[in-house]
Amino acid sequence: MRMVDIISRKKEAFSLSEDEIKFAVSGFVNGKIPDYQMAALLMAIRLAGFDENESFFLTKEMTNYGSRVDLSEIPGIKVDKHSTGGIGDKTTLIITPMAAACGGRVAKMSGRGLGDTGGTVDKLESIPGYRTEISPNEFIANIKKTGACICGHSADFATADTKIYNLRNDTATTDSMGLIASSIMSKKITSGADKILLDVKAGSGAFMQTFDEAKNLALLCREIGRLSGKEVRAVITDMDTPLGAAVGNSLEIKEVIETLNGGGLEDLRGLCVLLAAHMLNMAGLGSLDECTLKAQNSLKDGSAFNKFLEMAENAGADTKYIKNPALFENAGIIRGLVAKKSGFIEKLNAKTIGRASFILGAGRAVKNADVDFSAGVVLKAKQGEYINAGDLVCVLHTNNENAANEAEKLICENIVISSAQPPKVPLVYEVLA
Repeated sequence: MRMVDIISRKKEAFSLSEDEIKFAVSGFVNGKIPDYQMAALLMAIRLAGFDENESFFLTKEMTNYGSRVDLSEIPGIKVDKHSTGGIGDKTTLIITPMAAACGGRVAKMSGRGLGDTGGTVDKLESIPGYRTEISPNEFIANIKKTGACICGHSADFATADTKIYNLRNDTATTDSMGLIASSIMSKKITSGADKILLDVKAGSGAFMQTFDEAKNLALLCREIGRLSGKEVRAVITDMDTPLGAAVGNSLEIKEVIETLNGGGLEDLRGLCVLLAAHMLNMAGLGSLDECTLKAQNSLKDGSAFNKFLEMAENAGADTKYIKNPALFENAGIIRGLVAKKSGFIEKLNAKTIGRASFILGAGRAVKNADVDFSAGVVLKAKQGEYINAGDLVCVLHTNNENAANEAEKLICENIVISSAQPPKVPLVYEVLA
């Protein structure tokens, strides 16, 4: 078997066999196949497509490299949740303690952000002292103790996916649906949970720009899960508007704390209740209606917030910041932007706010770059809402004057305020159970 023949077959839109995919992945991971040949295959896959069987074969092969997490010694059904990513998406940090407070078992391994905003690990590390790099034994011990743990991936976790993803990122092939699904599911299967809940985003701030694309990705991930013996449930949600108000690492942690105390914006709080209820239902802890009530009560009675405190304490965090969010260090420059006229905000989408947050310092362009934990955007009005001239639209947080000017210019050029109210977009499009 030769790599050049595999590339040629995929270029001509033939479906690759399991043996061909195994040959390509194992050869690339072990250094026998050079980057340029793997890059050519990835581009051929991006252009010619990747069917369900090919995606499953790739997922299966990638799970053979790197460490696997064994959660069998933890009693009960373990549920993992994955979001395909979005602007202001801090749901993992809210629903994990919610589900654990209601008796669930949540094993969550997350990554750092590469792009406009920080990832879940970056957000957690904005809490002074919070350790996201822990051993597998500590990960399991924390779940046994508190019912949940969120940590970063170990260096040897999902090594094949990491190597392939880095090449995809360098060759503009990250937007292949088959490759996205295989990347997601290989990590979820390797993480060891019994069941998987996916939050698949659709809109300007997501990989999948349309509902149809998001649904196709969700269906593909669900099929890979079925072929792998894993139950997968998917919730397709909107990401044309940032979720909640805050975009940026410590800014989002403050909003997490507010939401766990029963406050925050309804879109974020409502979605978290829905996702937590599905996690509890998948864990066999009641009907969906019963689990929804449990999730709501965890915010009302303070048990979700107390569980977050407990999780943070286990991770070595200085919990006085969680008890008093005013202690978080503020950015040196905090600038409010006001509406120039009255009307409905027809356009202030997630793509614009995400890009502004990146400019301000909240994200990273390369893997090992630092992020500014205090940087980002806090929305005071959102797409679809009415605003008066002179009212605050958003507040910029940064430590760089030039960045503040550039982000302000970007937002001002991309906000559209009109006299007609735009059509209301649902936050949740569909649940694929």
